Amino acid sequence: MNKMHFTEGIKQAVHTVRGNTMRSMLLILGVAIGVATLLAIFTIVQGLSDKIRDDIVSSNAPYLYVARYTGLGGEDIQEKLRRPQLMPDCAEAAATVEGANLVDYMFENNDGTILHYENERTNIVQIFGSSETLPYMYSFQMANGRYFTAGETDSRARVCVLGDGPAVTLFPNRDPIGKTLRLYGVAYEIVGTIESRRHVFGQMGDNFVAIPWTSFERDFSRGDRYDNRTMAVTVEDGYDTEQVKEELRGVLRIARKLKPGEPDDFDIVASETYGEMVDSLTGGIAIVLVVLSSIGLMVGGIGVMNIMLISVTERTKEIGLRMAIGSRRKDILRQILVEAATLTGIGGVVGVVIGYGFALLGTKLLHFPFVFNPIVAVAAVVFSAGIGIFFGLYPANRAAKMDPVEALRME
Repeated sequence: MNKMHFTEGIKQAVHTVRGNTMRSMLLILGVAIGVATLLAIFTIVQGLSDKIRDDIVSSNAPYLYVARYTGLGGEDIQEKLRRPQLMPDCAEAAATVEGANLVDYMFENNDGTILHYENERTNIVQIFGSSETLPYMYSFQMANGRYFTAGETDSRARVCVLGDGPAVTLFPNRDPIGKTLRLYGVAYEIVGTIESRRHVFGQMGDNFVAIPWTSFERDFSRGDRYDNRTMAVTVEDGYDTEQVKEELRGVLRIARKLKPGEPDDFDIVASETYGEMVDSLTGGIAIVLVVLSSIGLMVGGIGVMNIMLISVTERTKEIGLRMAIGSRRKDILRQILVEAATLTGIGGVVGVVIGYGFALLGTKLLHFPFVFNPIVAVAAVVFSAGIGIFFGLYPANRAAKMDPVEALRME
């Protein structure tokens, strides 16, 4: 595009703003609201995606989850429940894999219970057994006390660590460390509490009690049909997750005495798989929301068309004079389009500021990660300018097709 016409278009846009302040401000505001809505929704959904990913994956390091079934869907759960349990020797074998760092062995039966202490009671709480490595694998922060030790796991000690939910509910304004809590009627000593993880599922994500898996096996095992033994293996820095996964698979096949040609009787899933699943789900939601919210921009675009038509009508004589002294039709077309793009571009800049402001406020209130993406911000401004060009085509084309003689006769 000729630089002179581009500059002239911008000057005319500024002149339009000054000469018709209210009309121009309404145009800019309409575009700004549309852009702000799109940008805020996109940023908040992206924050939601990151939050869900962090809460589901939980660990700062990549890890491999091993179970009889993974819960990813598309599985015959009843068939997989007939698989033999993952016994402790599998965890011992996993620790020998090159590239494996921490190994956590977990034991649960998916039974929820309500805990009581004096006059206080919890909502439904999940009790599970784990290894002493669990807080290091999943980056849990201790609020009070400590996690149980390897020695306590080996000795089947009746000690427990409370999630933030039962800790706050049962022991408001007092220290729970050293107190005795009855789990399914069995007395356990509280040795620590874990800070709230601000889980996406709210307090439900903090409603748990962890005990040594050996103690869970002795006190709460209900048999293979109801028990669920799983494990997780973190991958050391510098090692390829897929390579460690294949080596782990081979070690487990040996530990479970599977013959060559026999199918695996366990599943291994990389933590990134859960992250990709979350991204796929939230990505679909984001597309639907963005499409719905883009209706606002379309409304703003129609406003651009109307205002530019009014502007062209008001400047009919001016346009005729330009054409009479040598301006070509395409020069008029370019000028009007640049003017429309400038006005909507200003609306886009205002919308980016407002959108990111609302997104920042929303993510802070919802405890989601906030990410400023300069590429998205620039794309939003360019898109808003494109809206001006698209909806400015009709009035610009109408101006370019004017008969100079007829235009000069207009009063």
